[in-house]
Amino acid sequence: MADFVLPIERETALARLKRIQVKMRDTILVEMHRTSAAERSAVAYDGTGDTIYAIDRSMEHVLLDECRAWVEAQPFVLIAEGLSDNGMLCFPDGALAGEARFRLIVDPLDGTRGLMYDKRSAWILAGLAPNRGDATSLADVVLAVQTEVPTTKQHLADVLWASAGEGAKGERQNILTGVVQPLVLSPSRATGLAHGFASLTKFFPGRKPIVAEIEEAMIKEIDGQSAEGKVRVFDDQYISTGGQLYELIVGHDRFNGDIRPALMRNTTLPGDPPRMAAHPYDICTELIAREAGVIVTNLNGGRLCDPLTVDGDVGWLGYANTVLQARLEPVVQRLLRSYGLL
Repeated sequence: MADFVLPIERETALARLKRIQVKMRDTILVEMHRTSAAERSAVAYDGTGDTIYAIDRSMEHVLLDECRAWVEAQPFVLIAEGLSDNGMLCFPDGALAGEARFRLIVDPLDGTRGLMYDKRSAWILAGLAPNRGDATSLADVVLAVQTEVPTTKQHLADVLWASAGEGAKGERQNILTGVVQPLVLSPSRATGLAHGFASLTKFFPGRKPIVAEIEEAMIKEIDGQSAEGKVRVFDDQYISTGGQLYELIVGHDRFNGDIRPALMRNTTLPGDPPRMAAHPYDICTELIAREAGVIVTNLNGGRLCDPLTVDGDVGWLGYANTVLQARLEPVVQRLLRSYGLL
């Protein structure tokens, strides 16, 4: 396959992706205001990657229509859950995947479960990578955009983006007035975990006690035992990988990690393993986090390089800064090895 050259300038691609995501966001918000939680949470499709709920379907037509209209960038491959048996569609119709100039991996709604009950924002995620065939991976993503889909009582929504090598940027949009303001992306500079948020993913059943044991051992080793009647480290289970990255990017969280794939592979640990993990589309915007200064790695400490599919399982660790990484990474990896997870 020939070396990749973006078919259009990155700024043009960025503008289009931002416009598509805002249109998708606004479509979802209309659906949020006109439907009940019971209607939004009805199961629409149970695929190989994740369950698709009714609210997920509410804006799929927007994504597909916009991709068909992206004529100047064709041919390309769209990768998203529920599109086909393998989650891939080629544009224009009839084009072959091998002819594509790039691959666009999308999570139309990351954080569905929180949003469909109007509890917490979800995110629309997109990552654009040169087409290197089936080997195209998260490491190839050169442009990423994520757009917040807020709850019905929230009038502000954030949009974050990054182009490889050019840093990360963001803006905050007032949905009621249309006013847009710059958003400062500033990961925490804290060198410890005390009085901050740090957690490992355990928002679904499956060996949660083991995850909690690892998390508590990590916290105790890094920041010691809290005094009686005091708590020093906080846990926030945001059921959205894009949301977890956002919390690191804007300085809310100091450490986040997801070890579910390792828990799924180990056959000797007690308890039922997790039934699902994050997929590449859930973390396709990790470029934004890295460009903002967050350190995102796989469980072994290397770069995420999972192929852009809808059914791969991705384990990851995110540190707010290099000092925290230097302190936490050896501890986390030693604990993971002690449980047979590395």
